[in-house]
Amino acid sequence: MSAVYSEPGAAGPGAARPRRLLHALTGVGPWVAFGLILAFLLLFLLIPVGLVVYTAFINETGALTIGHFANFFEQSVFRESFFNSLVVSMASVFFASLIAVPLAYLTVRFEFRGALLIQTLGVLPLIMPPFVGAVALQLIFGRNGSLNLLLNEYLGFTIPIMDGLVGVTFVESIHYFPFILLNLVASMRNIDGAMEESALNLGARGWRLFRRVIFPLAMPGYLAGAALVFVKVFDDLGTPLVMGVTNMLAPQAYLRITSVGIDDPLGYVISVIMIAFSILALWMAAHVMKGKDYATLQKGGSSLQRRRLSAWESVLAYGWIGLILLVTLAPHIGILLMSFSKVWSFSVLPDSYTLEHYATVFTDSKQMIGNTLLYCFIAAGLDVVIGTSIAYLILRTQLPARRWLDYLASAALAIPGLVLAIGYLRMFKGVNLPFTDTPVVTTWVLIMLAYAVRRLPYALRSCMAALQQVHVSLEEAAQSLGASRLSTIRRIMVPLMMGGILAGFVTSFITAAVELSATILLSSAQSQAPMSYGIYLYMQSISGRGPGAALGVLAVVVVGLGTYFSHRFVERSRTTVQAKQG
Repeated sequence: MSAVYSEPGAAGPGAARPRRLLHALTGVGPWVAFGLILAFLLLFLLIPVGLVVYTAFINETGALTIGHFANFFEQSVFRESFFNSLVVSMASVFFASLIAVPLAYLTVRFEFRGALLIQTLGVLPLIMPPFVGAVALQLIFGRNGSLNLLLNEYLGFTIPIMDGLVGVTFVESIHYFPFILLNLVASMRNIDGAMEESALNLGARGWRLFRRVIFPLAMPGYLAGAALVFVKVFDDLGTPLVMGVTNMLAPQAYLRITSVGIDDPLGYVISVIMIAFSILALWMAAHVMKGKDYATLQKGGSSLQRRRLSAWESVLAYGWIGLILLVTLAPHIGILLMSFSKVWSFSVLPDSYTLEHYATVFTDSKQMIGNTLLYCFIAAGLDVVIGTSIAYLILRTQLPARRWLDYLASAALAIPGLVLAIGYLRMFKGVNLPFTDTPVVTTWVLIMLAYAVRRLPYALRSCMAALQQVHVSLEEAAQSLGASRLSTIRRIMVPLMMGGILAGFVTSFITAAVELSATILLSSAQSQAPMSYGIYLYMQSISGRGPGAALGVLAVVVVGLGTYFSHRFVERSRTTVQAKQG
């Protein structure tokens, strides 16, 4: 039987009846939330992706077959695309590691000024779409870019950094290395200092200490970041397209669907292969750590002993970090210069400057900015609501199968945006909005839903971490004083979780704002297109790259302002809560 509570000061069975009824209602609440979340994940994640997989295994009559896969591997262009995607993804992980590992180790292990600033600057590449950075890097590192013009003039040779698959690898490594940096810094900060002291006492120094002790203990963070880099590069569509590289899986899937049609089976075969390798990368990262213990007794930012660098070590460290930051921030520098340049061709810097590109953007693309804010705000808001609800169901209830919500939501991490978009087009083909003749596939709602589903794992992890830091005794105390479960969630849990909710919202907002893979297939009209699609359209021609760069700069500004105002909102909420508690 359920316990019966009575209001403070109330007496008699009549006073207890409302509390009994309220308890019964709140007992139903978790089941309702479970059902709504499960329905959302089924409708907008599992069924669309399932349709993609199913279509790859059926023939014209609807019978099961693997003939489409045999046809795929019989064609040299597809075999080449498969091999190229695999090589570029692994090479990007390797070069991203060369950037991130020394940067993380130096800023965590040694004492020198600007460590926090360096780590902050190291994350900036994530807020710019990689295909935008590709255009900027062409102007700096391309065959006729600034670097090669200087090398040819003074040293008599050039470096083909931005040609073909090498160029794609270079761009992807620069853009996605922060995933390794962030995870590795967090892991290194949690290493027990006693481990390092023991190794030092046994004679381990320098490279041996790092290779045998520090890096192995930080391996969980490194593998998590490396798996994310592999997945992101493997399903990236915009960068190869902008650089004119079509012999990779994602561009081939896009070209098959847009040129042959939504019923082309080879587009679905490529999608299934992309899903399989994304899942494989995440599984292998988890499998490598299986059965190994990385736990330490001491936690905290001062666990690893920070030591001072000597004079020559400081010169080497600052020189290396300066070089790395100069290269990784080159896309931002290039896109900013391009947005103001009137002419920039066969010269180290632009020949002349203008504001015309920004005037063009504000005249022709003002609606795209509004669309981006609308889609990303709704998607990020939906993510934190669903993420908070799943976290609550997992950590605060005993519902059977509640863990499956976590598994299903996290599965979106392994689903390429292009595949999800193809699934939506397949699923909603011929479906109209209720009471209208408007096809669902021509509306902006699918773009927003794709953003929400793709970014849900980020918000979920933040909400889970935030709720784990709220002790259950606080909720028990509130309920013992007469607060209902809903009131406890609204007035106690959500305010205390606000930091994690904000982190999830900002992460979803930022990453959705630079999404192109799903956007490029789901944008049916320019009036509904967000900024990422507008940038891609501009970048298709030499004359449009100036306005495209200006729109890219505005995209970074929009992301930055969204982050700023989100922080302002949560600070105001905290102040309000503290005032009420005071």
